[in-house]
Amino acid sequence: MDNLFLGAAASSAATALGAVPILFLRRMSHRGKDVLLAFTAGIMVAASTYGLIPSALKLSNLAVLVIGIILGTAVLTLLETYLPHADLEHAKENDAQDRSRAMLFLVAMAIHNLPEGLSVGVSYASDPDRLGPLVSLAMGLQNVPEGFLIGLFLLSSRMSRGKAFLYASMTGGVELISALCGLQFAAEFSFLVPYGLAFAAGAMLFVVYKELIPESHGDGNELSATISFIAGLLAMIGLTYSFG
Repeated sequence: MDNLFLGAAASSAATALGAVPILFLRRMSHRGKDVLLAFTAGIMVAASTYGLIPSALKLSNLAVLVIGIILGTAVLTLLETYLPHADLEHAKENDAQDRSRAMLFLVAMAIHNLPEGLSVGVSYASDPDRLGPLVSLAMGLQNVPEGFLIGLFLLSSRMSRGKAFLYASMTGGVELISALCGLQFAAEFSFLVPYGLAFAAGAMLFVVYKELIPESHGDGNELSATISFIAGLLAMIGLTYSFG
């Protein structure tokens, strides 16, 4: 239990560590914001299609994957419907739009961290000396740039630097809680891991297509945003390949 707590806490803290630089950044130009949104979209598409979806299929089957993705999409659709929301109008940006997009993004990233935490907990339960620390290390290495990305995105949504850092750190806390649950209920929760992975993929893809891509392509920065999207995609694929 102590080893799991240390490993999961370190992996979770890596998210906060990655978000530290945003405390020293100023607000960005609109062009920089669009580029960041597109880069974020590339990261999330790669995480979903190259990491979460193949992992879910490896642990289960196509039916589980489809159910998980549909559930993730449905939950984000309900949240998008009932959260205070403004349609994307690039010429008339407002605080409600930014808050809505930031909330959806935070929910998607928190959902993304749930199956990761469960995987850490289940790994420690099955092999606390080798597999558990290895999975925890891999998650932690991935969480550093993820924390930076979350913080930057929130900053681009006109959130203060302190709040952006706090909320980015909190998404890492979700992983710690789910890791402890994964260890405590390893036998019961192990079958839920592939559903969680597929659910997270559906949620992230919803946010990408509904919010990030339209917003990044509405102000004349389509080319730079497209290049940034591809850069984010390749960066996440490289990270997944190296530490997955």
